[in-house]
Amino acid sequence: MRQHLLALALIAALGGCQQADTPSANGTAGTPASTQAGDATADAAFADLSRRALDTWMQLSPVGATQIGDHRFDSDIDDLSAAGQQKTLAAYKGLLADLDKVEVASLGRENQVDAAILRNQLQSDIWNAEVLQSAKWDPQLYNGLAGSALYGLMAREFAPLPDRLKSATARMEKIPTIFAQARENLDPARVPKIHAETVAKQNRGILSIVDTFITPHVGELPQADQQRLQAAIDGLRKAVDDQQQWLDKTLVPNAKGEFRIGADLYDQKLKFALNSSLSRQEIGERARAELKRVRQDMYGIAQVVLKDKPGAPAMPASPSDEQQQKAIEAALELAYAEKPARDKVVDDAKAALDQSTAFVREHDLMTLPDAPVDIILMPEFQRGVAVAYCDSPGPLDKNLKTFYAVSPIPEDWSDKQVDSFLREYNSRMIHLLSIHEGTPGHYLEGWHSGKFPSTLRAVLRSGLFAEGWAVYTERMMQEQGYLDNDPLFHLVQLKFYLRTISNAILDQGVHVDNWTREQAMQLMTHDAFQQESEASGKWVRAQLTSAQLPTYFVGAQEHFDTRKAAEEKLGDTFNLKTYHDQMLSYGAPPVRFARQLMLDQPIE
Repeated sequence: MRQHLLALALIAALGGCQQADTPSANGTAGTPASTQAGDATADAAFADLSRRALDTWMQLSPVGATQIGDHRFDSDIDDLSAAGQQKTLAAYKGLLADLDKVEVASLGRENQVDAAILRNQLQSDIWNAEVLQSAKWDPQLYNGLAGSALYGLMAREFAPLPDRLKSATARMEKIPTIFAQARENLDPARVPKIHAETVAKQNRGILSIVDTFITPHVGELPQADQQRLQAAIDGLRKAVDDQQQWLDKTLVPNAKGEFRIGADLYDQKLKFALNSSLSRQEIGERARAELKRVRQDMYGIAQVVLKDKPGAPAMPASPSDEQQQKAIEAALELAYAEKPARDKVVDDAKAALDQSTAFVREHDLMTLPDAPVDIILMPEFQRGVAVAYCDSPGPLDKNLKTFYAVSPIPEDWSDKQVDSFLREYNSRMIHLLSIHEGTPGHYLEGWHSGKFPSTLRAVLRSGLFAEGWAVYTERMMQEQGYLDNDPLFHLVQLKFYLRTISNAILDQGVHVDNWTREQAMQLMTHDAFQQESEASGKWVRAQLTSAQLPTYFVGAQEHFDTRKAAEEKLGDTFNLKTYHDQMLSYGAPPVRFARQLMLDQPIE
């Protein structure tokens, strides 16, 4: 999962798109369906809009700017006051009005794509501010901003440590303002209790960033700077304590909001989030059909791996639902028996990443990154939503490390909870997790996408493309024979894919169809064979987020469909590495645009 920490600042910076030739999938220049080189006047107008937007949005979102890699505003923080939000909204509307003046049809193809991405994001942010109004009911916005303000400065060595410590000092002096704005803006009657409780648990996590990255280095500053830094730390500790009091005594007890956003809001948010031609209804139908198909494939594998096993369940050619369920569960038990030790999950993830990288190199599946990746323990303030995520450096920060973050098993978990977790994240699942988050998934895709010349596209990179690519690579690696064509790896890969499918079904079920926890758990633990701990965590995530969980499924379907279309077009000349490198060369726009560029179709 790729983290998006700033809900009000998804557009942190924009840059001009440099026009480039677009090769077709076999690596030779195709004849585009629309003119490759656009009208010079229109392209210049769009480039000017991008340049003007760059400075505007960097200043509006200093924390986002740090994450992007523009460090001019590292000492500042975002203004989430009512006046600050109105200023931001006015800027978005002004940019959209300027975009309306650009003759998009006259732009070059790459700029047509960027204009469509820009329009979707501006309309989404305006809609969020005016209709969804997250700032009035979602405390995660403020918590995430406060934590990111420091983590973005300290996690990567983009500048000398003393410089970053001085910026952190200035931000720590201002973070109490974020807490004050949260108390001013949030209406407890609109805040869902699950959101309030989650943030109450995460609030003190910002101090773990201070204790880990800042406090040990206070002595490396001149005396006057040390005193200011220590005063800022002390002030932040008091502010966190005050915020905790408010969370525990005011927000949590009075949080009465509905976490389900309902069909109308969901459909509009889904449209913006996916930028796909698929509707909610089409997504649901395709997901349910895939759920049935994948379970049938898993049953076929079960028939193979359980053949002649003592005590194996009945496995007739046409099983009942109960017979299918028991056979697949029995086969999965063989995979669950091989699992990492409680304290070796991160070590095993590192070894799996090394192995998947070696496999991609040996089979020449795509160009490998030359930038470093570190597997780290997930920072405390980001725990509680996902087990792992890939955190790539900002597009303006060059040659810095990518972090593959894994959440440790909580120390207070019982043996039963740990066993449930490790059954879900068994040894083969750890391989899939490292494929998804690392190579050839998010880490590799992020490296390729970062080479595209459009800063706009880099900043607004599509979650649909990124998550869909990561899921696509799981199937691709299995099809290419990863782990020596191990049938149990195939079985676990299909189970992991069931998670993607169930994510799409679950999100609709929760936010549109008013599913209960029991209905959600039935889908995840029965239909998708998830362990109790994983399913319980996903139930929480489904309440805390909306329209993000389907990105995995919809993106994967569009990647599968695009590869099939390229194979049909190129026939015997299709080359897998060339296809992969070409798909990754577009800078991660929504997949439908990558397909249009690759297959020389009109940009729509």
